[in-house]
Amino acid sequence: MKKVVYTLIVFISTYCAAQEPIVFDSNPENLGPLVNSVFDELSPRISPDGKTLFITRYPDDNNGANNIWYSTKQENGEWSLSKNIGAPLNVVGSSTSVQSISPDGNTVLLSNLYRYFDGSITGGGCSIGARARGGWNFPKQQFIDKYENLSNYVSYYLSNSSQFLLMAIEMKKGFGKKDIYVSFRNPKDPNSWIKPLNLGASINTNGDEFAPFLAADDKTLYFVSEGIPNGFGGADIWMSKRLDETWTKWSTPVNLGNKINTPGFDAYFSIDAAGEYAYFSTDKNSYGKSDINRIKMPQAAKPDPVVLIYGKVFNQKTNQPIKANISYELLPEGKEVGTASTSPEDMIYKIVLPFGKNYGFMASADNFYSVTQSLDLSKLDAYQEMEVNLFLAPIQKDETIRLNNIFFEFGKSDLKQESFPELARLAKLLSDNPTITIEINGHTDDVGNDTDNLILSQKRASAVVDYLVSLKISKNRLSSNGFGEAKPIISNLTDEGRELNRRVEFVVKTK
Repeated sequence: MKKVVYTLIVFISTYCAAQEPIVFDSNPENLGPLVNSVFDELSPRISPDGKTLFITRYPDDNNGANNIWYSTKQENGEWSLSKNIGAPLNVVGSSTSVQSISPDGNTVLLSNLYRYFDGSITGGGCSIGARARGGWNFPKQQFIDKYENLSNYVSYYLSNSSQFLLMAIEMKKGFGKKDIYVSFRNPKDPNSWIKPLNLGASINTNGDEFAPFLAADDKTLYFVSEGIPNGFGGADIWMSKRLDETWTKWSTPVNLGNKINTPGFDAYFSIDAAGEYAYFSTDKNSYGKSDINRIKMPQAAKPDPVVLIYGKVFNQKTNQPIKANISYELLPEGKEVGTASTSPEDMIYKIVLPFGKNYGFMASADNFYSVTQSLDLSKLDAYQEMEVNLFLAPIQKDETIRLNNIFFEFGKSDLKQESFPELARLAKLLSDNPTITIEINGHTDDVGNDTDNLILSQKRASAVVDYLVSLKISKNRLSSNGFGEAKPIISNLTDEGRELNRRVEFVVKTK
C-alpha cells in the first residue's frame, strides 16, 4: 500500500503545476478535396522539407484497409491529388502507415513487419522502406532488443538524425497503459536497436500515451496523452522539451490548446523542419470523415531552430554528380550524429542540423576520399535552408585533395582538437590502403611577411605528419612541404578568398 500511495503522490506533483495551454493566432485550414476524401484521412506525416505529405486513408477505396497515400506541394503552394503509394509498402487487404520520413525523403519508417516469403504484413514491430528509382525497395525489419507490447495498438517515430527510435508500447514495468520509450541505434547494425528506455514520469502517466513526434531539433516532443489532467478531451496533444542527454528529464508538458484539441479524440500531429505549420487530422468541417488540416504554429509551440542543408555530391575531378552516403558529426569530438543518402531520382541529399553545435559533414563512396565541410550553428536563431554541394576526390596517383576540417591556433602550427576527426579519417584511409603514400602540403594567404608565411606553412604540414605518425602511420609513407602564399587557388583580395587559400592538402604519390 505504501508503494501505491507514494507513486500516486509523485504523479500528482508532476502535473499539478501544468502551464497554460498554448494559444494559436490562426484557425485550422482544410487541405482540400485533392488531399482529402469521403473516407478517413488519418496520421499525417509531413516531410522535413515540407514538400511531401504522407497520410493513411481508411478504408482505402481499393481494398478496404489502411493504406499509405501521399501528396506533394506544387510551386503555387497547392497540394497535388493524393496518390496511393503502391507495393511493396501497401499490401492488399492489410493495414500499415508511414510513421516518419527522413530529411532526404529517401527512407520511411513503417508500422508493422513485412514478410519476405509472401510480402504480407504482420504486427510486432516496425520496418524501414528505402526509396528506389521509380518506387520503393522491400521494407527491412527493425530489430528492437527486448521489445514487448501488451497493447493491441502501437506507434513509432524515427528522429531526423536516424539515431533515436521513439515508440508507444505497453510494457509490464511501465507507468500504466502505453508509455513512450526511446531506443538508440546499435552502432554495429543499422537495423538493430537497444532495449527501449522509458521517458519517465514527466511524459508518461497511468493512462495511454502515444503518437510521439520528435521535432527536427531532437529535443521538442509532441505526443498524445489520455492521462494528463486538465486537457480539453479524452485524448489531447501536448508538447514537452528534453532537458538533458538522459532522455528521462523533460519539461512540464504544455497543452496545444483548443484550436487543435477538442472534447473528442485528438492525435497524430506533424510539423516540418521549419516548424511553420502543424498538420493534424480532425472531423470538423470535413468532406466526409476525418480530414487533414494544417495550422500556422505560434512561436511558443515551435521547436528550436535548425538548418536544412541540401545539395548534390560531385566527383571533384570530373564534376559529375555521383550517388553517395552522407554523414555528419559533432566537432570537436567527432561523434557521428546522423546519416543520409543522395536520392536515386535527382541525386540530391538533405540533412537537418539542430542549432547550438559545431558540425562537420561529408559524403562517402567507394574509391573516393571525402572532402569535408564544417558549419558552426552555435549562434543560430532562426530556421534556414542552405545549399551546400559536396565533393568526393578520387583516390588516384597525383590527385590533390584538400583537407577542409583542419584547424590551427591563430598564427601557429598547433593543431586544434576540431582537426582530429578529419585526420583520423585520413589515417584510416592509409591503414586500409597500405600501399598508398602521400605528401602533405601547407599553404597560407598573402597577409604578413613572405618568409614567415613560408615557415608557418612548412610547420603546419609537419604538424599534420607528426599527428598521423602518432596514429600509427609509418613515417616512410609520409612527406611534407610548405608553399606559403606562393600557390593561391583564388584571389586574396577578400576575406573569403584568403580563407580558401589558408589550407592543407595531400597529394597521392603512390597507390
